[in-house]
Amino acid sequence: MWRPIIEKFKNHPAQEKVLRILFERGFQVDNEKKVKSGKIEIPHTQLAREANVDRRVIDATTDTILKDEMLKEIFQNITSIPFLRDVAPSLELGVIIITPEDAASTGILAEVATVIASHGISIRQAVSDDPYFKDEPKLTIITDSKVPGYLVDEILKLSTVKGVSIY
Repeated sequence: MWRPIIEKFKNHPAQEKVLRILFERGFQVDNEKKVKSGKIEIPHTQLAREANVDRRVIDATTDTILKDEMLKEIFQNITSIPFLRDVAPSLELGVIIITPEDAASTGILAEVATVIASHGISIRQAVSDDPYFKDEPKLTIITDSKVPGYLVDEILKLSTVKGVSIY
């Protein structure tokens, strides 16, 4: 899915940088070229600062998105979700961060979830980094309780798992 999108920006690396930020944050682009999170407008100058580009690059990126039907469909319908990883300890939830052997292989989440469920622990959230966005993608699982240490050993035995961190 990501390759055809990036291909559209191959001659515009600054716009690709902006596009990645929009996608990673779940920001939408409306018909008036405004960047939004829900109904909150994100100023182009703020995005430009974050992407370390000129504000006009943001304008050009939103123009490109609105002129392309596939990009328009994606960026008018994308949404963000609250990621619980950093607040989980305050909420007395557990966090398991999985480093996969190969993030593109299938079944990683299924295998890890099976091990977790076999110990009667419920999963509240699972978020996987996209291997096209991250050099070292991780699978982050938020559980309804703190994670016992022995679960780490069991998860590490899975062939799809390279490393495990809990907190």
